[in-house]
Amino acid sequence: MAEWVSGKVINVVHCAGSLYSIKVTAPVDPFLPGQYAKLALKINEKRIQRAYSYVNAPSDDNLEFYLIDVPQGELSPHLCRLSAGAALMVSKQAAGFFVLKEIPQCDTLWMLATGTGIGPYLSILQEKKDLERFKHLVLVHSVRLGCDLSYLPLMQRLEEEYNGKLRTCALVSREKFVGSLHGRIPALIENDALEKAVGLKIAAKDSHVMLCGNPQMVRDTQQMLQDIRQMKKYLRSSKVGHISSEQYW
Repeated sequence: MAEWVSGKVINVVHCAGSLYSIKVTAPVDPFLPGQYAKLALKINEKRIQRAYSYVNAPSDDNLEFYLIDVPQGELSPHLCRLSAGAALMVSKQAAGFFVLKEIPQCDTLWMLATGTGIGPYLSILQEKKDLERFKHLVLVHSVRLGCDLSYLPLMQRLEEEYNGKLRTCALVSREKFVGSLHGRIPALIENDALEKAVGLKIAAKDSHVMLCGNPQMVRDTQQMLQDIRQMKKYLRSSKVGHISSEQYW
């Protein structure tokens, strides 16, 4: 059972459409980049909680989460309407195994995300630790519309800071958007467009793929990589495999 601490909202930034980020201060335990916390509010005398990945680096005391306002959701519409100074609950301990220590040795680490699934990758890349063993890093963010690329400026800044080690790529599925690929992750892997744009190959011999975001994207991409690239799902029990995905509970 989660142990809860009191948090205070720093700000809520409304992005395009129903997307928003929320920054919070709370006395949480140290966590690993890539892990997630639970946020909660008491609504009608009932504690409503959901899991959200940390966007911020663990070294940053301002806790950041990237959310989508689900109109009929039990929690997200309430979090969206919070103002600076508002109180909420945060799980004291982080959870999840979507972390670098679970990634086997490889030359190229592919970080593929849809929507708010970009969060854990931004935490990993902003922390800038334990990445020396990878020769190449690739961050791919897939969204429906170009205006949904809320963290594109941060992606571009990180690419500059990594001085050639990190390659970023934006995908937009429902419109053509300047500077991005048009289409969905599985299709752009199948037709080689993603790899051509990045300039690297996804191969079992030297790559590991992390998947986070829409469950259908995760399933479709994993199946495609298994079928056409002979890659296998990573198993924590044996510490082998080429594909990792996050599971929230």
